[in-house]
Amino acid sequence: MEAAARLSARARPLSRPNPGVAALVVRDDRLIARGWTQPGGRPHAEAHALSTLSSDGANGATIYVTLEPCAHKSERGPSCADLLASAQPARVVIGQTDPDPRTAGAGTDRLRTAGIEVTVLDHGGAQRSLAGYLTRAGLNRPYVTLKLAMSLDGCIALDDGTSQWITGEASRAHVHAQRARNDAILVGGGTWRADQPRLNVRLPGLEARSPSRVVLTRRDAPEGVQTIGAPSEISALEGVQHLYVEGGSQTAASFLKEDLVDELHLYRAPIIIGDGLRGLGALELTSLDAAHGRWASADHRQLGRDTFTSYLRQR
Repeated sequence: MEAAARLSARARPLSRPNPGVAALVVRDDRLIARGWTQPGGRPHAEAHALSTLSSDGANGATIYVTLEPCAHKSERGPSCADLLASAQPARVVIGQTDPDPRTAGAGTDRLRTAGIEVTVLDHGGAQRSLAGYLTRAGLNRPYVTLKLAMSLDGCIALDDGTSQWITGEASRAHVHAQRARNDAILVGGGTWRADQPRLNVRLPGLEARSPSRVVLTRRDAPEGVQTIGAPSEISALEGVQHLYVEGGSQTAASFLKEDLVDELHLYRAPIIIGDGLRGLGALELTSLDAAHGRWASADHRQLGRDTFTSYLRQR
């Protein structure tokens, strides 16, 4: 299941509006087929995997799928539960039940009715791979990643606003890779007006995966850029399961104060600025107790001379 969860990253974000799901077909401890949700949401992962096999190629096999196979009818093709029932694997292992009421429980029921053994896991890796989809279903908003690039002493710029470049080339490339994994990218109005950032993906071969652009402002934005007036309005960003927030300091603070950040990405350059612009605006904490127990380290790596650390919000 961990391998399936990692494979599902190939679907993100091109599978939208559908979640990025992956499926592995295993027989005699050997992987014989794999699939993931294709661009535009179809074929689904199970259909993609089964299409690489003969009509009876999955018979007696075990299929690992990160999300419960869909059970509802669609004009775009048969349900995955029906496809799997026809393929007659011996067993289907599911990483996460589907919160969609059209499928929830119905997918597993259909498989069991077809005589297939079904195992449902509460698998952390599968859930992480579906974070945008599950956050939309559970909280009615996108999964929010906040990115901060700063000096060792927490500054994002000199006191005159100069910020290019605090971090090195490897960190900037890593940021562009993160942009390519998100549906939309957001900055504050001040950052937009001062820097006119392109907010696109500039990695060779990934330029077409540039996310849609959103500005947090009550002013008008240029054509092709969506605006919202408050962090709470991210719920209205249609088709956005993963939102990447890049700046500036007041925007970052506003999302943290509203408790809308699910994942925090910190890029730290080995420099000290001193009297510069701080990476975060005021969070209005009334005690240190309120700051503890909220974040858990998820990843740490070296990016050239910089360090990258990610944290997950503990809810």
